[in-house]
Amino acid sequence: MLEFRYDTQLLIEGENLDEDEISEYITEHFKGDCLLAVGDEELIKIHFHTNEPWQILEYGASLGEIYDIVVEDMDRQSRGLQG
Repeated sequence: MLEFRYDTQLLIEGENLDEDEISEYITEHFKGDCLLAVGDEELIKIHFHTNEPWQILEYGASLGEIYDIVVEDMDRQSRGLQG
């Protein structure tokens, strides 16, 4: 059994984005693990395992335009099913 079920990935396009601030905010406000927030002031890629992927998407949308959104169910994948 996985503690955090959904592999959530997205790109955030905006202005004055700060990967350290974004990473810190996610860590402090959302439950999950395997956080990766990388990019520059105009484009950040987020990768995060969580049980509430919609919260990460809402947060990302508050920072700019979000796209290339992927939410995969790792529990289904571990059972050999399409995620």
